[in-house]
Amino acid sequence: MSPFGRTASIRNRRLPKAVRVHDYGGPEVLRYEDIDVADPGFGEILLRHTAIGLNYADIHTRNGRYPLPHLPHVIGGEGCGVVEALGHGISNVEVGDRVAYSSGGHALPRGSYCEKRTMKADRLIKLPDNITDETAAAMITKGLTAQYLIHDSHPVTEKDVILVHSAAGGVGMIISQWAQTFGAHVIGVVSSEEKAAFAAKHGCHNVIISKSGDIAAQAKTLTGGEGVTAVFDAVGADTFEASLAALRPLGRLVAYGSSSGPVPPFDIFRLNEMGALSITAGAFYWHMRTADEIKARAAKLFEIVASGAVKIEINQKFTLSEASVAHRAMESRSTFGMTIMTP
Repeated sequence: MSPFGRTASIRNRRLPKAVRVHDYGGPEVLRYEDIDVADPGFGEILLRHTAIGLNYADIHTRNGRYPLPHLPHVIGGEGCGVVEALGHGISNVEVGDRVAYSSGGHALPRGSYCEKRTMKADRLIKLPDNITDETAAAMITKGLTAQYLIHDSHPVTEKDVILVHSAAGGVGMIISQWAQTFGAHVIGVVSSEEKAAFAAKHGCHNVIISKSGDIAAQAKTLTGGEGVTAVFDAVGADTFEASLAALRPLGRLVAYGSSSGPVPPFDIFRLNEMGALSITAGAFYWHMRTADEIKARAAKLFEIVASGAVKIEINQKFTLSEASVAHRAMESRSTFGMTIMTP
């Protein structure tokens, strides 16, 4: 037995590949290169990735908005793979298990853009047989995000009329489909006719194309002048005012991202003038503080996907060596649905 625990086989002598940043910047700073992966220590496993998910947060990591603990560093927040070796003290997984994970906060460092990595085992999510590796990598972060947003940040019911920004994106398409199962009316916001058609097939009853005019005014028209009960907004600076204006009295804005940049300073008492509105922040890591919480939320996600009520559609696939191409595609807003890479 290895001094680091049970192992499936002797590792290949070839060094695994990874995508690292040595300096922050544009897609050109992403380097596809060899890395050395340590044997798993106590409480750790060696994971061989089979699929890697991409999120807009990866762009924030690459450009330094979400700083890494040191440079150079592998980026990326989610992935799926097979357990190849175990350190001591592992009881929740075995060699050969298919698992997925989502990084966030300090509990599980970022670093999924790689063929192999050594990582803590306590937050791994074992995959059921009916969830493929690619589906898991595509949806684990986005699906867990959607789960807590519509169950906790604003518990959606049949009484709701909700507005979902980026409705053709990964989180948006899951929110839209899942909210519809509760009987809510869903209005999506997208940036093009092509994305409007996609959103309409994935849970949206109505779709607003952002460049077609005033988003809030269109939302008010669609709701008979009332406005929506809740807005789910991952865009940030560009949509903040429109999101507030689209709400009916006592409505709630759920802000869970800022792809267009951070929201500027805001006078909280404006919320009284606009109808006693409320704003809540939907940060991922505060809803994933323990392994048990992650597993419970993942179980609900797997259940709704397995039922067919929420469909996970992967529309872009890249290889790990094409990470810079993938980032350019995400930043150009040309992607929709889910995006993954394969090692």
